[in-house]
Amino acid sequence: MPSITRRKSVNVNIGGVIVGSDAPVVVQSMTNTDTADVESSIQQIAALARAGSEMVRVTVNNDEAAKAVPAIVAGIAAKGWNTPIIGDFHYNGHLLLRKYPECARALAKYRINPGNVSIGRKDDDNFRTMIEVAVEHQKPVRIGVNWGSLDQALLTRMMDENSRSSEPKAARDVMMEAMVVSALDNASAAERYGLRRDQIILSAKVSGVRDLIDVYTELARRCDYALHLGLTEAGMGMKGVVASTAGLSPLLLAGIGDTIRVSLTPTPGGDRSEEVRCGQQILQSLGIRSFMPQVTSCPGCGRTTSTYFQELAERIQGYLVESMPEWKQQYPGVEELKLAVMGCIVNGPGESKHANIGISLPGTFEDPKAPVYVDGKLLRTLKGDRIVEEFQVILDEYVHERYGNGFTGLPKATAETPNTVHADDVQDSIAPEAKPVEPPVFSVLP
Repeated sequence: MPSITRRKSVNVNIGGVIVGSDAPVVVQSMTNTDTADVESSIQQIAALARAGSEMVRVTVNNDEAAKAVPAIVAGIAAKGWNTPIIGDFHYNGHLLLRKYPECARALAKYRINPGNVSIGRKDDDNFRTMIEVAVEHQKPVRIGVNWGSLDQALLTRMMDENSRSSEPKAARDVMMEAMVVSALDNASAAERYGLRRDQIILSAKVSGVRDLIDVYTELARRCDYALHLGLTEAGMGMKGVVASTAGLSPLLLAGIGDTIRVSLTPTPGGDRSEEVRCGQQILQSLGIRSFMPQVTSCPGCGRTTSTYFQELAERIQGYLVESMPEWKQQYPGVEELKLAVMGCIVNGPGESKHANIGISLPGTFEDPKAPVYVDGKLLRTLKGDRIVEEFQVILDEYVHERYGNGFTGLPKATAETPNTVHADDVQDSIAPEAKPVEPPVFSVLP
């Protein structure tokens, strides 16, 4: 896969996590609990961290939330997680950070939206206060410009100047330029007030895909600050996933972006961790980072009237999700594993040979057998009603041999029936059936 040349950016240390061009692109998320509810917040942060969120942001919007932050940070540490916790401040951050120094000390980073502090008004005292607190506690800051709360004084001035121009730009273009100018001006102000360049991250979030690409392309061209990418309100379900992928992918492929968040709207009571898995899948699909073994599965057609291959793909994906927390500790590199679960003979054997482990299940009217390929070679042909369990055993053995004790080669086929084994010949120590979970996005063949 062709390499991607990252845009050179300054490295920022956020509670031990490095964000910048010398480090991998970081996946982060944000809670939607009431921060004042300490236990609920701890549980959700732990769930996000378990899913792979490398930093987690919490709302700090009132006294109760600010007072809860130290207990949340301590509670996460008590659970064995060292995930940096970021404070999200709007309107009253200058008051809360001064009033609750324990909160200011406990947080790993502050997020400031310059559009809803005092920037653009008679002074910038509120913004300056927050920066001075960050300097006092040596905390990095993300200056997060958002087009829904852009500095109105700046925007009005730029719109007026544009209207007097002999060649006025479209209002949309002026808005994009105002976002870039706001981010850079506020970063310069933060440096004047004592923050170092390696303590500043910028973002310029919009909700339109093409707007996102344009504003970050220009922002990246004009500075070397670390950049946080994301659509500000991606939306729900498929819309949110597709919009985020469409917006982030061109930027990431251009080497732009040092940390990402996919801001999905969850269904009521839904799993907040979905946005973490989506962000990971974007990076892994682009070949930028690997987080989870990937399952390639065909979409099915008239040759696959049975749902068996779909059920197998879902069960294997669920098993991978459940196994990864332990596997990551025991089997370094297992996240690079590639599996293929194919539904018939058309592409099944060929696609399976391109994976580390692949199985080609029988399509409609095909012989009821399922050849399994390991590293491009036929290992066994499974038959009977325990194909799922037998395939899972092969998967476990491969992971252990390839990533645990060192790869020792393929298991030998029996001399009596080369490359073939029946259900009765498979060992009895069958791995437990995976509990179905909502899987990450599969790689799907056309």
